[in-house]
Amino acid sequence: MTAGDKILLAHGGGGRLTDEIVRNIILPAFDNETLGKLTDSAEIQFGKDSICFTTDSYVVKPLFFNGGDIGKLAVCGTINDLAVSGAKPLYLSLALIIEEGLEVDTLKKILYSAATAAKQENVQIVCGDTKVVEAGCADKLFINTSGIGVKWPKANLGFKRIAAGDKIIITGRIGDHGMTIMSQREGMKFETDIKSDCASVAQICEKVIEALGNDIKFMRDPTRGGIAATLNEIANQANCGIEIYEENIPVNPTVKAAAEMLGFDILNVANEGKAVIVISPQKVEKCLDICRSCKIGKEAAIIGQVVADGEPLVELVTTIKGRRIVQMPYGRELPRIC
Repeated sequence: MTAGDKILLAHGGGGRLTDEIVRNIILPAFDNETLGKLTDSAEIQFGKDSICFTTDSYVVKPLFFNGGDIGKLAVCGTINDLAVSGAKPLYLSLALIIEEGLEVDTLKKILYSAATAAKQENVQIVCGDTKVVEAGCADKLFINTSGIGVKWPKANLGFKRIAAGDKIIITGRIGDHGMTIMSQREGMKFETDIKSDCASVAQICEKVIEALGNDIKFMRDPTRGGIAATLNEIANQANCGIEIYEENIPVNPTVKAAAEMLGFDILNVANEGKAVIVISPQKVEKCLDICRSCKIGKEAAIIGQVVADGEPLVELVTTIKGRRIVQMPYGRELPRIC
């Protein structure tokens, strides 16, 4: 970026432009060891205890969608960032930026949904803030949530632990959330409903860490930029090659059709109730069984592996055994989906 550059909508898309603004603009302003790790949650040591702290903002449009709403999304999204970092979610803040003219009943429904999602995960919303801005300034409602959790004792996650031969699991079908949002915006109707996967992954994360401990190398929830962005980040941070297999990736056929109709690569489409798990090959089947024992993990699958090639590259082996490079999304593919 140069001094004359301006922020684009694509800078918030979770792809290459987001990475550039984080590394070139944000990190230099607040440079420290904790922030520099660029994990889903910051890990902070307090005596013998290790806590995780994360924050996120939600600007989804529309506010209500099949499978959830901005309130449920905000709570589950922050819970998930803690869980994939190896922490038990405990406390959340919730801040509202409300546009003048929002219906009070709409706000009540969203807050009730957020409260219900938190209660289901035994998480308390303990503080917050409310601001109201002029009509036209906030597209009805924006929400910011921050979360605190305590590390599970057996959690030992990090890019540096990833090694050749490790397997990659996705805990369910990809692309459901992003395509639900986009199909509703476009007014698309299908014979089979598309429904967002908006949900907490804390149960799956806790179970696999408790059972497998050190064999779980890394976890991340593939939100903006989908599994393409997540796998590229893993490859770059761990300096490894990654190979994934198209025939193994679980996708709802209707979701795939919607993506193709709108011109999106399903690998770039956001998820809000899935986790990517990197695990040692010796325990991958056990991990898969644990994922499938959970309600939201019944369609979990082994989709690929870390390869010996040190070049940080993600390759897709297609159903006809061809190969293509899976690039980091640019950033403008799916605006305002979370």
